[in-house]
Order: sequence, then structure tokens, then C-alpha cells
Amino acid sequence: MTITANWSYPTAVKFGAGRIKELADHCKAVGMKKPLLITDRGLAPMAITQDALDILEGGGLGRAIFADVDPNPNDRNLEAGIKAFKDGGHDGVVAFGGGSGLDLGKCVAFMVGQTRPVWDFEDVGDWWKRASVEGIAPIIAVPTTAGTGSEVGRASVITNSASHVKKVIFHPKFLPAVTICDPELTVGMPKVITAGTGMDAFAHCLEAYSSPFYHPMSAGIALEGMRLVKEYLPRAYRDGADIEARANMMSAAAMGAVAFQKGLGAIHSLSHPVGAIYNTHHGMTNAVVMPPVLRFNRPAIEEKIASAAAYLGIAGGFDGFYDYVLQLREELGVPNKLAALGVGTDRIDEMAEMAIVDPTASGNPVELTLDAARKLFGECI
Repeated sequence: MTITANWSYPTAVKFGAGRIKELADHCKAVGMKKPLLITDRGLAPMAITQDALDILEGGGLGRAIFADVDPNPNDRNLEAGIKAFKDGGHDGVVAFGGGSGLDLGKCVAFMVGQTRPVWDFEDVGDWWKRASVEGIAPIIAVPTTAGTGSEVGRASVITNSASHVKKVIFHPKFLPAVTICDPELTVGMPKVITAGTGMDAFAHCLEAYSSPFYHPMSAGIALEGMRLVKEYLPRAYRDGADIEARANMMSAAAMGAVAFQKGLGAIHSLSHPVGAIYNTHHGMTNAVVMPPVLRFNRPAIEEKIASAAAYLGIAGGFDGFYDYVLQLREELGVPNKLAALGVGTDRIDEMAEMAIVDPTASGNPVELTLDAARKLFGECI
């Protein structure tokens, strides 16, 4: 068998408690003189965000914030962010927050240099080559949750507000120049967000590990990422001030995003339409649909999961791993069904059609047909 693959791995990561104080220095190092901090509405008034603005202002870089960002960022948020960037004469973006703030911040920095619509850069084939690279603004990423790993990713998920379809927008230049991973910023996360973001990191690692594509570096990172979640997510959930647990979860989140260069699967294929239509929390949605997808994929991944279970110290092979997932969800207060998140059965056909064309569907170990997607949604709701 001939093995060929194209690989790309992440960026400069400044990891450690208290390192947010380096923010202005890293902005200057990548050439920013007037950065725009982009975050979501919920984070904007919080102390960690105001402290970051203080650091920028104290470093002589001004004090500018854009926070008109929805939980599932969309093209309207993007247009407003681009306008704020251009009107303010900014020259770089500090993408600050969870997945929504990070994704939108990265996409604004990318789109300020483009003349084509954002949908022309969807993660399809080599569409990214359509982009003009000259005008792309530098990005510093600062995660405040431990879930999406968008701080080390080369894409953003943006919802089309007209069709309610989530699109993955990709370009290598989406990768932040510097990422500051300061676990102290995650200490104030509410339990429900700790659970949802933590399960998102676990889903990324699990799906990347299970993906049939060849990428052994990612597979190894995914396996260790799952181990960190197993060891530290319950601790972070029980005690939000446990800085060791918060730090290891921040690592697991970044590892999940690095790992899913290998591929994602039906957990995300189902989760994306649900989030786009019902505006549910992405990580929590992943957590709800995880067991049915594991059962669906069992014929293709049973041996792989048995190996993972052994590494994680879980007895009983695939069944032991499956039972562990159920126990972890229960411990974190994850609901059993999507109905608890407000999802109804009236749009199953529509969501199934969206799921099978989602970019993540091709990475599922078992083919996700329309009939299979309908059945899975039925089980999940």
C-alpha cells in the first residue's frame, strides 16, 4: 500500500496561568498597532475581557471591542465585524472567547482582505486558493473555554442566516499567529459550559481517532486528548477553581482541534444542523448524540475503540467504553435526548438532508445515508 498525505500542524502557543498579561507584547510582535478585540455578547462585560482590554490599552494599542456575536456566529455578525474593523482603522484581531468569538474573530481577520463573498471559501476542494492573502489581518487567539480548539484551527464555522446551514470556511491563514492559553481565564465558566465544552473536546478526539483516514500523528494526539478529558473533566466540573484540571482541559481542547485534521464524523454531521436550526450549544449537542452514533459506527470501530479503552484504563472493550461515555454524561448532567434542548421531531427530514452533505459526513467510519441520518435523529430526539 502506498501511503501519501498532506499534513499541517499548529502555531506558537503560549501556555500557562497568568500569561494573558503578555497579550500586548505578542500583538506588537506580529505587527499590530491598533487591534480589534472580537468576542461574544456574554463575555464583553466580564472582568476577564475588560482586563484584556486594559492590557492592550496599557501597551499603547488602544481599547477597541466588537461583541455583536451570536452563540452560533452567522454572516450578519461577520458583516458587522468587518465594518467595525474597517471603520476603526484596525490592523489586527484579538479573537477572544469560546468557539463563537474565536471563529468570528478569525473570519473577520480573513475577510477584511477579500472581495468575494465568504461562501466562496467554504472547505470544499481547493476553494481556499481563491483568496487574496495580501489583506488578511494578523490574528492572536485567546480561548476562554476548553472545547472547540478553534484557537489552533485553520477554519471557522459560520451559519448562513438565510438557509440556516452551518458552513466551514477554511484557509491556512485562519491559523492564529500566536495563541495564548491561560487556564485562569476558564475558572469562571459555569458548570453547564464546562460540561458542554469539555464534551466537545472529547467528541473531537473520539471522532478523529475513529476516522478512517490515515493520519497517525493525529490519532496519537486524539488518544491522549481523550485520556486528559477522562482524568480532568470531572475534576474541572466539580471544582471550577481547580487550575490543574482547567489547564489540562485547555490542552485537551487544543489537541482535539489538532487531531480532527484526520477527520470528524456523524456526531458533528448531526450536531451542525441541530445547532443551525435550534441554536443549541454545540458541545452539549455533540454529547447528546454521541451514544447513538457510537452504536451506529460499532461495526467499523469496535477493535479501534477496544484499543482506546485499554489505553484509557477502561475494562470491557467497546462495551466498556460505551458504558463509560454514558456514565460521564450522567456525571456532567448531559440530557439523554435532544428534546431536552428544545429540538422537535417536525424537522427530521430537513436535518437529515443537511447532515449527509455536511463536510464532516465523509469522515464517518460507516457511510451516513439519508435513511441512516433520519433513524439517528429519531433515536437522538
